[in-house]
Amino acid sequence: MENFVELESLDNFEKLIKEGITLVYLSRPSCGVCSAIKGKISHLFIEDFPQIKSFYINMDKIPDSAGYFSVFTIPAIIVYIDGKESIREARYISIEKFAGDLQRLYDLYLG
Repeated sequence: MENFVELESLDNFEKLIKEGITLVYLSRPSCGVCSAIKGKISHLFIEDFPQIKSFYINMDKIPDSAGYFSVFTIPAIIVYIDGKESIREARYISIEKFAGDLQRLYDLYLG
């Protein structure tokens, strides 16, 4: 089950992240590692954090997203809390470290 909503443009992005916890996953469909990590994050973490809004950005469809987010390598995960960037992981992503960081933020925000 996919838990990500795919964004078609960046037009309303600032409004999407303004409140709450938001996870943004950036990659390209041709990246095998990106697909594997996306699946792990979707199934292992997003289901455990129901308050997190999660979005996927296909960088092939939105090529200016690399500059917008200052992403120089994929996959990239950015987590925002009330519009402010709180976690950024890219390229070599440790699922365990990311899970721990996300759990801490989640607990602090909702605790």
